[in-house]
Amino acid sequence: MEELVIRDAEVVDGSGGPSYRADVVVDGGRIVSILQEAAAAGCQRPEARRELDAQGLVLSPGFIDMHAHSDLALLRDPDHSAKAAQGVTLEVIGQDGLSYAPVDERTLAQVRRAITGWNGSGDDIDFDWRTVGEYLDRLDRGFEGRGIAVNAAYLIPQGTVRALAVGWEDREATPDELDRMRQLVAEGMEQGAVGMSSGLTYTPGMYAEDAELTELCRVVASYGGYYCPHHRSYGAGALEAYEEMVALTREAGCSLHLAHATMNFGVNRGRAPELLALLDKALTEGADISLDTYPYTPGCTTLVAMLPSWASEGGPEAILARLSDEETAERIRHHMEVIGADGCHGVPIEWDTIEISGVSDPALGEFVGRTVQQSADARGEAPWVTARRLLLADRLGSTILQHVGHEENVREIMRHRVHTGGSDGILQGTKPHPRAYGTFPQYLGRYVRELGILSLEECVAHLTSRPAARLGLQDRGLVREGHRADLVLFDPRTVAAGSTFEEPRKLPTGIPYVLVDGRFVIEDGRRTDVLAGRAVRRTTR
Repeated sequence: MEELVIRDAEVVDGSGGPSYRADVVVDGGRIVSILQEAAAAGCQRPEARRELDAQGLVLSPGFIDMHAHSDLALLRDPDHSAKAAQGVTLEVIGQDGLSYAPVDERTLAQVRRAITGWNGSGDDIDFDWRTVGEYLDRLDRGFEGRGIAVNAAYLIPQGTVRALAVGWEDREATPDELDRMRQLVAEGMEQGAVGMSSGLTYTPGMYAEDAELTELCRVVASYGGYYCPHHRSYGAGALEAYEEMVALTREAGCSLHLAHATMNFGVNRGRAPELLALLDKALTEGADISLDTYPYTPGCTTLVAMLPSWASEGGPEAILARLSDEETAERIRHHMEVIGADGCHGVPIEWDTIEISGVSDPALGEFVGRTVQQSADARGEAPWVTARRLLLADRLGSTILQHVGHEENVREIMRHRVHTGGSDGILQGTKPHPRAYGTFPQYLGRYVRELGILSLEECVAHLTSRPAARLGLQDRGLVREGHRADLVLFDPRTVAAGSTFEEPRKLPTGIPYVLVDGRFVIEDGRRTDVLAGRAVRRTTR
């Protein structure tokens, strides 16, 4: 007798094809049989130790979050309902060129400081790894040796690699340093990474010229991985930045996945068709490209990321020193407010679009939920004075929402045939972006049921089989016999994101069951104590 039979489910199998009603049998963490309703007539229905009546529910593959920032959250939070309750069964971490492997003692300390706003200080984590393989092993052990809430795949962070081999200086890598970076990327791929990420508006990754990135992408390509850049501009130079990444990866022979592929700021209103035309041309010419987006208009990052790159050279302590110097701080202000800093995508910053979403120091909580402009007005001072005060007092640990997106661009891009879903969910802060808790039900509830931007079958394919194909996972992303039983059961009539900008940690509705490796992590709408997630390593070349 098998372990579980899910009866009378409306199966949306992830292929994009029509749904069908079936009994789905799970055993040993895999789908062992699918008996469609038409074939079941006159046949004995499968039996199992447990039966789940799924009438009225859609059964789909588990959702794959192609852009997640749960690098430490998976280790510190065994519940992790932020993702599990959405139906996410696999997250791709190591994003935007900065994460915690590969490192040495010096680089680890620097990276922890640099991305405190993304992942917290990490003071509650035992950093008992240094290599990519050791970090993946740590994910396998998970919380108290019992695993993690959902599965995780890892991208080698190019900025961390550069910090380890070169440092945080704005200069060209020497031949020996470039060889060292190639070696680090090769080792990470051999140890199970699925590709490499970059944060080309973040230090020190932004200091790499295209020739350097191309050489690293050649290594990634040799292992069958993909390159996932947060490219050099989502604002004034957005289209040129997209073109740069397409050309670079084609030169390297490397697959390309464009992270949070948005067209933001006033200069890009209504310009999504230009981006899609650029991608269609490259795809027609043989390029291998995919992208991810979140179904919201504001972005989310750290306040320090808004600074010009020259002000960030040398790492966190150097930034604080520059901010503490009156003359240098005035140069930073002029660059941000008048010229347009590369950290703000070449657009002069508008302080009324920058909302503080979280602080590392609880004593600074008065800033959270307000724009920099609002806090400055309340203090009777210029917004730069307020921003600088916060950067220094919070030691660069503040996170922000940046209200610069356009709904028409969001809708156009999500329709594209190479689109996938990614939350870009930063879980830190008092008021995080609601996408961290709501991206996947937001797609299903708002953009499928309410607006009809995508059909249900098409949307599920965007969130399951397409990302699985990009990750090179041959037994995930589809409801198929022999595939991993990473599954979601949701009610298409009620599924919705509960999270809002006012209540960003409110859990979704209409997702009563989620299975990871055939085990219920969400049951009857509640989180179980199951920790079935593990590191997912790329094994094909």
